[in-house]
Amino acid sequence: MKIGEFGMDTISLAGPLEARLAAIKGAGFDQVMLSARDIVGHAGGVDAAVAAVRASGLRVTGFQVLRDFEGLSGKLHAYKLDIAKAMITMCAALGCKVLLACSSTSAHASSDKRQLARDLHKLSMLALPHGIQVAYEALSWGRTVNEFTTAWEIVALADSPNLGIAIDSFHIFASKTSIEDLDMIEPWKIFLVQLSDFMWQEARTFEERMATARTFRVFPGEGVHSDELAQLVVALDRLGYRGDYSFEVFNDDYQQLPLPVVAERARRSAMWLAEDVLQRSAPTRQLLNPRVR
Repeated sequence: MKIGEFGMDTISLAGPLEARLAAIKGAGFDQVMLSARDIVGHAGGVDAAVAAVRASGLRVTGFQVLRDFEGLSGKLHAYKLDIAKAMITMCAALGCKVLLACSSTSAHASSDKRQLARDLHKLSMLALPHGIQVAYEALSWGRTVNEFTTAWEIVALADSPNLGIAIDSFHIFASKTSIEDLDMIEPWKIFLVQLSDFMWQEARTFEERMATARTFRVFPGEGVHSDELAQLVVALDRLGYRGDYSFEVFNDDYQQLPLPVVAERARRSAMWLAEDVLQRSAPTRQLLNPRVR
């Protein structure tokens, strides 16, 4: 396992898109997770943003994030379809193969799992002609889907070739979902794994989970869930997952630090996972010690 298996998310860094891409590349990464805001917020417009990404030489791990898509009806459904089409168009322009869709938090969304599955099937069919996979992620504060086990149930119901799930370590630890439940998932249906940690053992309420997720995640090996995170990555590897790992680290403190300093922290996390975790046959006390240097 090389550092090439891992990538950074631009959300961890402050500054112009070009500077963030350069910092990620300079730390030794060859892939980057992008958000729609990176593209539409570029001073030169969407075309300039796409050109900057292509010029960086970084492969785009995934494009995020389509929110509150499934379970709606009438004008709300039509509105979200338009949003989805625009997101897919930008994703395709970047040469990106994975669009991230998060489970709905909307009080206006149905909790009927069959309707959720139908809507996600429709979304995947919109993405299919562009060669894009849709990775469905369970937010730990989602209305109906807040664990990856339920996300997998919906994806299985939808039965679409380019619809799979995204695994996010933060939401697994926040919702206390058992890592053993990964065994129910077909590894080729995991389209993306996002990794991060945080600094307290529990986030008891949805409000606390949201606040932590959006402002104070840390890189793998820096938080209090290092043992569990190592176990998660080892379990995914044993399951047969051979896709990308992206560090999705929302952190207000990192936004105030020089870009190379933050990118170096991410590089150390990648080296810990690659050298100390994934190249060992079984998790041991030594293996599970993050020892982020």
